[in-house]
Amino acid sequence: MPTLPSPTTDPLWSATRLRARLFAAIRDFFAAHGVLEVDTPVRIPANAPEANIDPVPAPPGWLRTSPELHMKRLLAHGAPAIFQLGPCFRAGERGPRHREEFTLLEWYRPGGDEFTVLDDLKALLEHLARAFWHGRTASTWQGRPISLAAADWRLLRIPDLFRDLAGWDVLDHFDPDRFDLDLVDKIEPALPPSCPVALLAYPAPVAALARRDDADPRLARRWEAYLAGMELANAFCELTDPAEQRARFLAENASRARLGHPTAPIDEDFLRDLASMPPAGGIALGLERVLMLLADAPDIAAVAPFR
Repeated sequence: MPTLPSPTTDPLWSATRLRARLFAAIRDFFAAHGVLEVDTPVRIPANAPEANIDPVPAPPGWLRTSPELHMKRLLAHGAPAIFQLGPCFRAGERGPRHREEFTLLEWYRPGGDEFTVLDDLKALLEHLARAFWHGRTASTWQGRPISLAAADWRLLRIPDLFRDLAGWDVLDHFDPDRFDLDLVDKIEPALPPSCPVALLAYPAPVAALARRDDADPRLARRWEAYLAGMELANAFCELTDPAEQRARFLAENASRARLGHPTAPIDEDFLRDLASMPPAGGIALGLERVLMLLADAPDIAAVAPFR
């Protein structure tokens, strides 16, 4: 009889067991917080157009880049706070921290905003740390100390970071190409490596599905979370105006055309339902990257079997 691989040493079994632990801990957290698990289609007629994200064709539609549009439609039809974890797809993404197929956790809180889901994320990551790190909230990743304690988060503003580290005003002189380059080359490397960071106050042109700030329309109510140099999550106070959302989609398609990418269809069913969607906070969290941190894995391949 052949010798079976040990579940603790075989890479395929190890990744599978880690993912099962992670998914169970996430479901435990949301059950305790009264958030309902939902599932939505993986092959869809249209994704939200985004200048720098290419969907994977799956005729007669596409594989989803995110479950966002369908989850928001559920909110429009009266859903309470909801979450979903499952596969998403983005063409051409490959590397130590990227895969064309990856796992997103998204959740939405009707009546909340971007800071409601920030509080959720702080509590969730601390819960996951304790589940994986034997009750502790601090550990190491690739030899460097990291913390997932809710009390250790730092909140930093994008306009301040670009002024201090890149030397320009991203609100009054926004340049999308320069913004993307400086974010990667100058801002992200300077972020504190050992504690979670939320980057707040994004320029409005780089938040196609977020509400603008009422006090300063140059700003979007969007933030992104980082730890150990990795982007983990993207969150919005969700835009609920269908006319403005249509204009944002058309602007993203214009950017895609300028970059030489095919334009994307507009999901008319989503825009129709958006008129009934309540104010909400929403967030997407990349689970392979979270699991890399929890399991001290250097590469996404170690936590994503068969991919």
